[in-house]
Amino acid sequence: MQHPASTHHASTHHTSTPTDSAHNDDVLILGGGITGLVLALSLHELGLPCRVFEAAPDLRRLGVGINLQPHAMRELTELGLGQLLEDVAVTTEEMAYYNRFGQFICKEPRGRAAGYDWPQLSIHRGDLHQVLIDAVRERLGQHSILLDKRCEGVDQDDHGVTARFADGSTARGTVAIACDGIHSAVRKQLYPDEGGVAYQGINMWRGVTRWKPYLSGMSMVQIGWLSVGKMVIYPIGKHVEADGLQLINWVAEIQSPRNVIQDWNLGGKLEDFLPTYADWHFDWLDVPEMIRNAEQILEYPMVDRDPLPQWTFGRVTLVGDAAHPMYPRGGNGAGQGILDARTLAGCLRQHSQQGPQGQQRQLRDATAALKAYEAARMEAANKVVLMNRSAPPDTILRVVHERTGDKPFARIEDVMSPAELIEFSDRYKRVAGFDKDALRQRASLV
Repeated sequence: MQHPASTHHASTHHTSTPTDSAHNDDVLILGGGITGLVLALSLHELGLPCRVFEAAPDLRRLGVGINLQPHAMRELTELGLGQLLEDVAVTTEEMAYYNRFGQFICKEPRGRAAGYDWPQLSIHRGDLHQVLIDAVRERLGQHSILLDKRCEGVDQDDHGVTARFADGSTARGTVAIACDGIHSAVRKQLYPDEGGVAYQGINMWRGVTRWKPYLSGMSMVQIGWLSVGKMVIYPIGKHVEADGLQLINWVAEIQSPRNVIQDWNLGGKLEDFLPTYADWHFDWLDVPEMIRNAEQILEYPMVDRDPLPQWTFGRVTLVGDAAHPMYPRGGNGAGQGILDARTLAGCLRQHSQQGPQGQQRQLRDATAALKAYEAARMEAANKVVLMNRSAPPDTILRVVHERTGDKPFARIEDVMSPAELIEFSDRYKRVAGFDKDALRQRASLV
């Protein structure tokens, strides 16, 4: 078991830039992605002062599609963002599974169509991020997100924590929350011997294409299997445009020795993956033509990190991808980060008190709050990391592929029973935290 480095030492990196001492009671949120912004909105709602420090010099529309499952949508709805998101997203109604020959395996309703109180949304990551940015700036102020602030490390003492940034500046607060993603500088400081991300030989090509709506126009589909080519496809365009096209997100996944792990912003090349899908011409979708007409293609390795034994060290803790980067299975990367942020906000509320004469809330015991968050979330999130490796919801596709020997089947009932199909899906929902009955009965996280 590796031992984390102490965060209590004084920094060996000092500059002449004075420490910001005007906001000693602030929660320092290191990272302005989805998790960090949800945390900022949650703390503001509770009256706990915070600031967001984002490494990027500007906030641009980046990325491709993302899914928000009902457990994440519950939290975003409680923040007053539900309708704003539904206005720019597709309300996903079903998940359908097919083999690579286009044969239908099964489908299940999703979101409200499955009886949840909250929808499943398929949305462009840029649209989701913009809704969160606008809400933070409207509620916390235009200057609540500080840009071009790449965190290089944190130091703490008995009275607070200091974050150090690449531009030589520092910020002082009561706690520091590392929302700085899979390549977190704070995580690297805490676990300097951890090494790189874990790559299992699966590459992903992701893209968006303006294309004709398929199936219901609100259907998410998973097709094939990794060893012969797998795809996840779902619409993220809210409306069909005047020319009859809709914005479609797609992910091509192939098990391959090709390793692009060192280049996180690699543009995808059609010749590297399109031949795998050349004959995927289905009655309801021409997959290779959709790929050829993509507006953007990016190539990513499928990576995660081994679960950590500890997230919280005194006044510093890890959240979201900094704590538990996971394979993009079941729409749970962002979802688990949102649950982290909301749980952490609730723990900070429980260990705070209202300030005198209507002033903002003040933390009574910062370290206890962060440890309570870790106790509430670490085991649950780590289980999802491991589940996404061993038994993700697309296990259905693997089982069909193996039992048929990668051949067309006559009847799916001869391959897999209806009860078995349901169990694969339900097992994942229980581990990931969006089992319908459990979610409805769960108390609010904040």
